[in-house]
Amino acid sequence: MKRFLLIFIPFLSWGQNLLFIPDTLSGNFIPLEIKHDHVHFFSGSQTETMGINGPILAPTIILNKGQQVTMQVTNLLFDTTTIHWHGMHVAPENDGGPHTTIPPFSMWEPSFEVMDHAATYWYHPHLHHMTNMHVQMGLAGMIIVRDPEETVLNLPRTYGIDDIPVIIQTKGFDSNNQIVVETALDTTVMVNATLNPLVQLPGQVVRMRLLNGSSERVYNLGLTNNATFHMIGGDAGLLTSPVHLTRLKLAPGERAEILVDLTGLNGQFIHLMSYGSELANGIYGAQQPGMGAGQSIPNYTLNPLNGNDFEVLEIQVIPQTTNPITTIPSSLVLNNPLSELNSNATKTLTFSPQTMGPTAINGPFLINNTAFNMDVINYSIPLNNTEIWTLQNNTPIAHPFHIHNVPFYILDINGTPPPAELSGRKDVVLVPGGQGTVRFITKFEDFANPDVPYMYHCHMLTHEDGGMMGQFIVYDPLSMKEELDNTELRIFPNPANSFINIESEKGVKEIIVHAIDGESILTKFVDPLKTIDVSHLLDGSYLIELILENGTRIMRKVTIFR
Repeated sequence: MKRFLLIFIPFLSWGQNLLFIPDTLSGNFIPLEIKHDHVHFFSGSQTETMGINGPILAPTIILNKGQQVTMQVTNLLFDTTTIHWHGMHVAPENDGGPHTTIPPFSMWEPSFEVMDHAATYWYHPHLHHMTNMHVQMGLAGMIIVRDPEETVLNLPRTYGIDDIPVIIQTKGFDSNNQIVVETALDTTVMVNATLNPLVQLPGQVVRMRLLNGSSERVYNLGLTNNATFHMIGGDAGLLTSPVHLTRLKLAPGERAEILVDLTGLNGQFIHLMSYGSELANGIYGAQQPGMGAGQSIPNYTLNPLNGNDFEVLEIQVIPQTTNPITTIPSSLVLNNPLSELNSNATKTLTFSPQTMGPTAINGPFLINNTAFNMDVINYSIPLNNTEIWTLQNNTPIAHPFHIHNVPFYILDINGTPPPAELSGRKDVVLVPGGQGTVRFITKFEDFANPDVPYMYHCHMLTHEDGGMMGQFIVYDPLSMKEELDNTELRIFPNPANSFINIESEKGVKEIIVHAIDGESILTKFVDPLKTIDVSHLLDGSYLIELILENGTRIMRKVTIFR
């Protein structure tokens, strides 16, 4: 890669900087060091940053489906942090959510089998209240997973030559050229932490792995002269066939793989743009971030990127490589969306501002009228449940919703089937503002842990840090039944009318009442009477979850009938 940089530096346009291509790591052992550092973004000053194995961003990790990998994460920061493997299907104790902290000058070593389809994933910190700051300071990197289905396709895959990582972010800087973490004046566009980036790509079919690593901004990506590109993959897998596009909307946390045919363009310059002028109102990056003119964000109108078109990346076309890819495949992989007929449960998550009125767009935002609480499990989901989730957005701005652990298929957006580019496996979806809805279907398989939760949240990092997040555990009903058989336990009466009594020979410290879909609706820290008042609940079936003094969780179904 250093030879590549040295060869082509003389051809740079005035004011452009050659795109930084992160190094790669592969194999069964991946060492990662998180540290404080600095970068000379601007002449005459240095900017404080954070990086992994370098001054900013992180190496691209290349994995193969089916391999066993150990991630050795060493935290050399003065802050506690976490590292979340965004989009990857791993056990909750390996997921790197806010409960799995890495204190300063300590190490975390999750080990897991790679079970994911070939796609572009990423990794970043996920410490509650600190995610935005850590990502803005530079802690983010790509993960490329390969599998046998992808390997047999005639696709570009020479990293840094015809297979390019494109991590798009906007940042704000103060008068001392230091990063401003929370600001609507994110006026500086960066790709791979490079200002005014230029990449030299061969005159053939090239693959660009796009990641929106921004805190809030939505991009409306396209090429100059409305040239067509071909989307081949989304968040968590390849599509069934390429989708021919001139625009691609990419929300924070989303990824997309596109093929761009540069054949016959040797010596020419083209540009990857964001056409913000075409974004509908109610999206961060549009002329108006809210659904109406009265909903505004402080300093938003002062940012020249908002509602305008701007350059993301300049591409200079150079001579072809040996054995170039020059065709676009007509088909890719088979996608098998889950059937709605196989759904075991449904959930509705409603987004709302904490305070209604003209300042509602500034948050904080709630999910089901609740802000995130590290000590509250919002849902308990049986292993192997197939569920349909409805996301109802009652706020004036669109929110990119992300769920950990499981990819999903979008069923519909505002009642309409998703466009072809959103038809594959996803883990982030942009939910339209102003009563917009999204329905998706997913299956909670392979991993169960009654003690460590997974997250779901808005991937606008300021919203996530502000409490627009919830958590769920996946439990194995068979293992809980085994615990139940070994525990002297009575829950009575069942059916119940006004009260439920609990008797147990083992100490019970907490009782949680769940709706049948797993939503937590009542939590009680046990008093000696172990009695729950259910007179206010509607008739129907509920799940009673008992948390014993030793941490064991036991689930029992009860009925309320009057």
